[in-house]
Amino acid sequence: MNLPEDKNINTKVISQIYSNTVATYKFYWFASVLDILVKEKRRDISFWEIIVGMISEAWYPIHYFRLSFGKSDSLYTQIIELQKELNIPIDAKKEDIKKQLYNNLDSPGVKRLLRVFTLNVPYRFLSPWINYSSDAEVIRHSQNFANNCLYSIKGDKIEINSHWEEYLHENYLILRDFTFWNLTVFLQKRNPNVPDLSSKLVKPIARESLTTQRKYWNTFIELNGPIRCIYTGNELHKKSYDLDHFVPWSFVSHNLLWNLLPADSGINSSKSNNLPSLDRYLCSFAQMHQQAIRLIYPRNPNNKLLEDYLTLHDSLSELAQLSEADFLNVFRKTFSPMVQIAENMGFKHWQKTFER
Repeated sequence: MNLPEDKNINTKVISQIYSNTVATYKFYWFASVLDILVKEKRRDISFWEIIVGMISEAWYPIHYFRLSFGKSDSLYTQIIELQKELNIPIDAKKEDIKKQLYNNLDSPGVKRLLRVFTLNVPYRFLSPWINYSSDAEVIRHSQNFANNCLYSIKGDKIEINSHWEEYLHENYLILRDFTFWNLTVFLQKRNPNVPDLSSKLVKPIARESLTTQRKYWNTFIELNGPIRCIYTGNELHKKSYDLDHFVPWSFVSHNLLWNLLPADSGINSSKSNNLPSLDRYLCSFAQMHQQAIRLIYPRNPNNKLLEDYLTLHDSLSELAQLSEADFLNVFRKTFSPMVQIAENMGFKHWQKTFER
């Protein structure tokens, strides 16, 4: 990804920020600096403001999507501990997280968890401009903006170099995209089996509607008659169910039909982003999908939504004709490794059971 050039500064040095990176600190530090500079229009920024921005940016991918940041990364462990310390919801908005952190900056526990990011990150971030020998040397050189470095360090604050200010403002979105593109490459190596990782770095403004998928299941209920929730055994009618992501959306990050099923109202809040027991529920889950395909496919083989199943089997007509055992095997080969990977990432199993 090429960055815009500028005749007054060496913009190629930006690409060197993320060279030989072993942790996520630099990515989140730069993103936070850019946000404060551009959105709040301030060149003088305290370490603590930047760190609060880092925490709020990394909160969602760590807590909600359970992404691994690697063994060398304190950002992951500190954010996990901060959630325990302050009891902030895992899917809280960035501004709410920032507010909570600012309100508790004087708390010894919070200060201890954040202080680690004041030790190396501000100084080593300037490595493309200033060869690191010690914090004191970096501070001394930065205060003269040696090699036209991005900022100077004064106490526990930075001051953005005026030569860089206009470029950072004008190319804010490009630089953020550049940062998160590099972050995606970095994290993909540490999360090789995680689907759609790039979409899991930033909390979406809103989830996609499930209206089309609901119409599909409504059609099935019209053709089949009332169905029973695989979790509770209760009878479900067209207007009396929620659509449940069998494996939580926070892992799969999609609304493909084969991972959705009508369920009793309230199941979503109870099950949340926990994993289902495959031993207990996969057979009933697969049977419901097979029944729906067998009813809907012959009547409307061109239904675009049915193409979702092509990620599991390369022929819809063959899938519709599989025996119950073979159909279950298709689902087992899909869901067993998926659930295992999610479990390895820290997703918990749903413990609630119902009398059937």
